[in-house]
Amino acid sequence: MTDKLVNSISGRLSLRRPLTESLEILARITDIISLDKDAGLQERCSTIQSEFPSVTDFERNFPSLCFAIATGVGKTRLMGAFITYLHLSKHINNFFVLAPNLTIYNKLIDDFTPNTPKYVFKGLSEYVVNPPLIITGDNYESGIDVRSSQLIFTGIHINIFNISKIDSEVRGGNAPRIKRFSEYIGQSYFEYLSGLPDLVLLMDESHRYRASAGIKALNDLNLILGLELTATPFTESTKGPVFFKNVIYEYPFSKAMEDGYVKEPAVVTKKNFIASQFTQEQLERIKLEDAIRVHEATKVELETYARQNGKNIVKHFVLVIAPDTTHAAELKKLIEGNDFFNGNYKDKVIQVDSSQRGEEKEENVERLLSVEKNDEPTEIVIHVNMLKEGWDVTNLYTIVPLRAANARTLVEQSIGRGLRLPYGKRTGVTTIDRLNIIAHDKFQEIVDEANRPDSQIHLKAVYLDKDADSQKLKAIVTSSSFLVKLQPPSSSSPRAVTDSVTPLFKKPAEQKFAQAVVAAIQHRDSAPSLTYAVSDDAMESILAEAQAIYGGEQSDLPGIGGNVVSDEELDYQRIACETARAMIAGTIDIPCILVIPKNNINIGYGSFKLDCSGIRYQPVSRDLLIQHLRTNNQEILSSIREDTCSAHAELEERLENYLVRGLINYEDISYDDQSDLLYDLSTQLIKHLGTYLKTVEDTRNVVLFHQKQLAGFIHAQMLDHQTETTSDFDIKVSKGFTPLKEIAFTAEEGVKPLNFRSTTFDKSKIGKIIFNGFTKCLYPAMKFDSDTERRFSVIIEQESIKWLKPAKGQFQIFYQLGNQNLEYVPDFVAETTDKIYMIETKAENQIASPEVQNKKKAAVTWCGYASEHNAKYDYSQSLYF
Repeated sequence: MTDKLVNSISGRLSLRRPLTESLEILARITDIISLDKDAGLQERCSTIQSEFPSVTDFERNFPSLCFAIATGVGKTRLMGAFITYLHLSKHINNFFVLAPNLTIYNKLIDDFTPNTPKYVFKGLSEYVVNPPLIITGDNYESGIDVRSSQLIFTGIHINIFNISKIDSEVRGGNAPRIKRFSEYIGQSYFEYLSGLPDLVLLMDESHRYRASAGIKALNDLNLILGLELTATPFTESTKGPVFFKNVIYEYPFSKAMEDGYVKEPAVVTKKNFIASQFTQEQLERIKLEDAIRVHEATKVELETYARQNGKNIVKHFVLVIAPDTTHAAELKKLIEGNDFFNGNYKDKVIQVDSSQRGEEKEENVERLLSVEKNDEPTEIVIHVNMLKEGWDVTNLYTIVPLRAANARTLVEQSIGRGLRLPYGKRTGVTTIDRLNIIAHDKFQEIVDEANRPDSQIHLKAVYLDKDADSQKLKAIVTSSSFLVKLQPPSSSSPRAVTDSVTPLFKKPAEQKFAQAVVAAIQHRDSAPSLTYAVSDDAMESILAEAQAIYGGEQSDLPGIGGNVVSDEELDYQRIACETARAMIAGTIDIPCILVIPKNNINIGYGSFKLDCSGIRYQPVSRDLLIQHLRTNNQEILSSIREDTCSAHAELEERLENYLVRGLINYEDISYDDQSDLLYDLSTQLIKHLGTYLKTVEDTRNVVLFHQKQLAGFIHAQMLDHQTETTSDFDIKVSKGFTPLKEIAFTAEEGVKPLNFRSTTFDKSKIGKIIFNGFTKCLYPAMKFDSDTERRFSVIIEQESIKWLKPAKGQFQIFYQLGNQNLEYVPDFVAETTDKIYMIETKAENQIASPEVQNKKKAAVTWCGYASEHNAKYDYSQSLYF
């Protein structure tokens, strides 16, 4: 059952492998040692050491274990998993979370608050109705925790405190406020916590305050367990690092990088660069300018990736580390000056350091905390040793450390803040998966430090080509040729990568109405094909809707209606018919079919006899029950819904309904598939309650009051009887046709596209070249991954009616590789007079590879269903792979 619960929590929280392994260790520890306060400390340490030899001492007067996990892997998420496991498995309700500073303190409060972006319990249905009660260093004196306990709140209590505040109070010679008498509580809050039978301490970034006065003051809390989280399990001393003796699990930076959970750090310099030839000021300016070049190149790659994959565009920034506040101010003045890239970064720089006060500091901190937002203008952050733990951003890609004392210090200062990935996983695009450290003057020193056998970090080397310094990239987005003809791009447009385009209609008003016709046609994507959607029978309604859109009567298509309408009379019928014909000619009519491998998991449950021997709940006062729900508004007793238990509610005739209602809240339970089993198990439990409770009303009382716990009891046993089945593919035909997506790629500014038949170019740089000159391609410009693809395009230009290289997401085809479902994007799709071909170009020695064969299997399945769909609606063309 322990393994099942761990797997359930891990799956629902989407824990990464090292976090799951940590949770498994916690589960094992709580099975082999007693959590009783009076149990022998050394005896428990020896028991743990017998299975985990790295733990030689708890180093506290209670069992305390350290999980040393690299930054960026998800330590805060692991806290949520720890709390959930201890609550569900060991019935522990009280937790005390320590933060090392105000930044992390505020961050933890946000992360433990429901409906926030990084909510640690997201995915756990147990806390949807009854979220944990959060007590902080700011509200504990109100007695909220004590009052909730007196009202028999059976959920989780999480105390979040800032150890630095407790430290300052202790150093001042006074007892910390937490130990002072509170009239709201009737004792000190410290005394109240010490009297709890099940208080567990969780320490975030524990290396920051391991031996502090504040943590010593908390040693008397009578804790049953301590769980420490840090990326650096040691403290510094005059003799070097002093490593923790209670590290039970370690997952270092090197493993996180190897497993792809964080960015790949790289140290950047120029080719053949000799730092000694430059003054300190010259060197710093060179590093800053090169950082901007890397920054701008990364910006384009991020935009291109986002457009290609339908993701949000990540706004990234540069971090400059200055040695002191005076130097930081000088750097800000330099970067904002008109002679630094023509003043392009004026008002895009913030300086964050201890010299700032009042409104200036508040404004910069606010901008710093919002630096991930696309509407926040900051692109460069200058700081002086203020940005340490707790500043969790995912969009930092370039770091410029200035005047670092040595390579080790430089690496340690630089790496941690930029490791997190913006999309939660690596993309496969080197530029987007890399963290750049600009270090011309320390380049070899850093490489040597990183490549020491005992180094946790192994850096890649990136050389800036002097010849490439002047090459500026831009993101190119091109629509299908048909859409380009409706609204030709201007020469300044980022879409202007084609030869001159002959518009389908010359007058702006005609072009706008044609766009309205396209929008009306696309509203009919449930038709079996585009040909059906624009049939003679449909044109009358298409024309009416297009006129409504053009006239501004429909507000869901901005930029088409309203003020763009001309006073001149238009031949609506002619424009609509010509647009429909052009749309058919400019599209390959393929249905929208979703193909996904099914073999990730289909969960089911077998029938079994419920073990009810541990259930002996007794009735609770009905008046108390109703009063609690009314006065505490279901946050206190979420196990009973107010509409179920109020005095005016209609009671369920069948008691099993209450339990089934609680069971279907679990994400792994489907009522439609498992209703018979749910009622069978609920009936078994109701019958058991009837064996010792005297009346039906007593049974109803117990079921109402303990609904959540009883449902959890049944679910826990269901996990022991869980079954998993797999199948081939999930197929879903959702639409008759889909418009062609835009295609995005990068290109060098000022470099003209090549004709696709050209052979006079460097084949090794084909990935950087844009080709045009097509007559049958449905896009005006294309990029090819290899010269094989380019040469194949020459063939299909001759042999097909029309063809395209699809954009990512155009075909929803997924294949399996290992444990991942990956999108398959065909190399080409080509239409002939009687067939449509989906084409993959591969070298002969690659065809037998598992990846290619899995792609083929998924594509053949897709083509089979597409052909069947076309045949069903008398559309003659079949699809072949």
